[in-house]
This record gives sequence, structure tokens and C-alpha cells, in this order.
Amino acid sequence: MAEKKLMKGNEALAEGAIRAGCRFFAGYPITPQNEIPEYMSWRLPQVGGAFVQAESEVSAINMVYGAGATGVRCMTSSSSPGMSLKQEGISYAAGADLPIFIGNVMRGGPGLGNIAGAQGDYWQATRGGGHGDYRCFVMAPNCVTELGNFPHKCFEVAFKYRLPSMVLADGILGQMMEPVEFKHPEIDPKTLTEPAWALGKCEGRDKRIVKSYDLKEGGVEIMVNERVQRYKAIEQSEVLYEEQMIEDADIVLVAYGISSRVCVAAMKQAREKGLKVGLLRPITLWPFPKARLIELSKRVKNFLVVEMSLGQMVEDVALAINGRANVHLHAKPGASVITADEVCKTMDKILKKEAKEYAAVK
Repeated sequence: MAEKKLMKGNEALAEGAIRAGCRFFAGYPITPQNEIPEYMSWRLPQVGGAFVQAESEVSAINMVYGAGATGVRCMTSSSSPGMSLKQEGISYAAGADLPIFIGNVMRGGPGLGNIAGAQGDYWQATRGGGHGDYRCFVMAPNCVTELGNFPHKCFEVAFKYRLPSMVLADGILGQMMEPVEFKHPEIDPKTLTEPAWALGKCEGRDKRIVKSYDLKEGGVEIMVNERVQRYKAIEQSEVLYEEQMIEDADIVLVAYGISSRVCVAAMKQAREKGLKVGLLRPITLWPFPKARLIELSKRVKNFLVVEMSLGQMVEDVALAINGRANVHLHAKPGASVITADEVCKTMDKILKKEAKEYAAVK
């Protein structure tokens, strides 16, 4: 068994990226993710990498675009307002099919909001966030160990399918400390084959061009449609989720990140009272586990989505279930932490209402 180390979430994410072969980082400070660039600033030079504190978030994402074009494993990170500033660059990276890696440690919003953990960036992350037709591969950890291990999967998918990848966490996960076990062998970038599209050494080969546009008539349409085929392959092969106590559940909680940990506590409380409650935790937010929700909706009548936002993921749950079952929402925006007691009270209301309606029908 690998040795465990006590680490802060942000530091685990940074170390995980380095262990996954990351050798270039550009970023700009913003709470609550500042430990990521701070850690990278001293750790990357130790492994022969390069760290740049850019003059802005806009500069940082464009530096990563340049590094990504050479085929190097590269990363940037930020928090919600900073991510908004990076969206144009992410769109350009997606348009150029560059496999860059992004860490977003969410805070309250919109606007400057506050520095507490929140989940209000779901739409931005899963819908692309910038202009045009594109997607990012998005993973949502719920513990520090996952923060340390998900960069490996993000780089793997990013290079296999050529698209930006992202770890979407929140300020609570970024700041909390837990024992971390790094489960993947550390990657030496020197052992990686240079991608056939990369702007690396040019001697003895044909010219290579990295661009996010094609001005010929129908050119962009061809590029987008080719990209769509890769997105479909990701939806077929890369969906990840976790289930707990689903088998006999009358109501299923759906939550990601820190909210899913609250739901585990709420589920246990409810089970002690005799309520049959299960949990579905999406690990990939895109691609979303639609097929599993469709399957569950054939048997389960009620789903309760729990989010630290006004309610964003709930729309993907409702779209997947498509009227086959009832979709409820427990939302707490503004970077306020949901409690297990609150979730249990919402479940009680749903199940009591269900029982009352059933009795009225009889």
C-alpha cells in the first residue's frame, strides 16, 4: 500500500499534477486556490519544470495555450472570478484541440462574491464556459485524495481526445487537510512520446500548425463536427460515478463534491430512521452519468439533488430522467454549507407528501 501523507487539498492537486507529468504552470493569485501556485512555485523547479506567475488570469491562460501547443503537460488554476477571465483562452485552446489542464477551486458568486466554498460554477464548467461549440472534460472530487489523483485521469483523457480538462472543486475541499494516497505511478515526461501535432522539434519533419480557426467556407463546421465525434466517444467511455445504498432506495440523493459528503451523513441518518435512501455521486460532471440516471428512474420515483448553488446540476438530472420520476432540489447558494439535518428535513417532506398523495389515491 502506498504511503499516506497529510496534505491540504490545493497542495494535493498541485502535487498530483506534477506526478502526472505536468512541467509548466502559469497562474495568478486568487483565494481560495492560492496554495496551488504557491506550491508549484517551488516544487516545479525541483523536477525541471517551469513556473510563471502571470500579470493576470488572461495572460496565464494564454501562456498555457502556448505551452500546450508544444505538447508539454501544462496547467493553470484559479477560482471563480478568475475562471471567468480565462474563458476566452479556454475556448481558443478547445478550438485548437489542445490538451491543457485546469483547476477551479470555486468560491461564492456571481461577481466577486466571497471566498467561501461554493458550487456555482457548474454551468460554466460543463457547458464549456466560453464562446462556441466545445466541451471540457470535468471531474469533481469529494476528498483530498481524489484531488491528488484526478489530475492523472484529466491529463490522460485530455491527451487521448485532445481537449481541455478540469478538476472542479470548491473552497472547502481546497482548504481542508486529509491523508492523501497517490495511487498512480509518477510519470517522467521524458518517457512520453511527443504528440504528432505538437510544435516541438521541427528538424526533419513537415510543418505543423496549431490553430483554432479555418477561414475556408465550411472549414469551422468540419472542425467542430470532427470534435463532436470525439465528444461522443468520451460520453461512451469516460463516464464515472459512485453509488451508495442504491439497491433498495425509495429516494436517491444526487450530489457532487463537498455536498456529496453531507449527503452521506444525511443518508445514514435517514437509514437509522428506517427510510430507504441511496446516493448517486457524479464523478465526471461532463460527461454526465445520464444513462445510469435513466436506468434508476425506471425503479426509483424520487430524486433529490443537493447543491451549494441556486440549482444547476439539477437541470442535467431532470434532462436525463425526462419526466420518468420526480426531481426535487435542495439548494443553498451564497457559499453556505449545507447540513445533513437540512437534507433529512427535505427528504422527510418529500416522502410524507408522497405518502399523503398515495393515501388520497387509495
